[in-house]
Amino acid sequence: MNNRGQQISDWLAARVHAAAARGLVVGISGGLDSAVVARLCQRATPDHVLGVVLPCHSDPQDEKDARTVIDAFGLASIRVDLDEAYDRLIDGLRAGLAAIPADQRPPGTSEEFDERSRVPLSNVKPRLRMAALYFVANSLNYLVAGTGNRSELTVGYFTKHGDGGVDVLPLGSLLKSEVRLLAAELGVPRAILDKPPSAGLWAGQTDEAEMGFSYNDLERYLIRGPDGVAPALALRLERIIRASEHKRGIPPMPE
Repeated sequence: MNNRGQQISDWLAARVHAAAARGLVVGISGGLDSAVVARLCQRATPDHVLGVVLPCHSDPQDEKDARTVIDAFGLASIRVDLDEAYDRLIDGLRAGLAAIPADQRPPGTSEEFDERSRVPLSNVKPRLRMAALYFVANSLNYLVAGTGNRSELTVGYFTKHGDGGVDVLPLGSLLKSEVRLLAAELGVPRAILDKPPSAGLWAGQTDEAEMGFSYNDLERYLIRGPDGVAPALALRLERIIRASEHKRGIPPMPE
């Protein structure tokens, strides 16, 4: 493992010690970032790491990929199926939405209102996973290790109080390309390295398609500034960063 990987593992071990915790919990999604975090956690607290697989009407391939990571690293793991909990909660939420007074609904047709609800409803999945991870972590006196990287954190590409609800962010200072390089050095399976990044929020969803720009373009902006990308994209990224600022800090309070 290179110096950066060792530094992160040492940092994780220090955070666990400072919190008087026993170890680390990480959600294993079948993606690159969670695989890297799981391996770094293993290096930090070898006998006290638990991977948690949390399918929630997920693509079956994601769970297979999660199992590939678990098997490759010999990671202790559990599986918690969130399908039924999600279904029951969504039924209640849809009933609640249907009862909203007409004057409080956004303008547009009911079909547009239903379409706008897709993102709020899909964000229930990472928020359910957050609740499950914290139940496990609290039960074991472990910390929850998040999987967000610098690229995604900068533009707010995470769910507030969902996958953003964690105790530590081991990859928070690494660009996506740096995470990929570290993954290769840590022995992350090739199938995971080659997999298109996706939050798995709905069928066929990919990170780059949802963001509307590539990780490469985002990294050029983060490394070189506005001159690193086309002017229109630079303006768009600046707006996105400003609009997502609330995700990266504590809620504002009046003086």
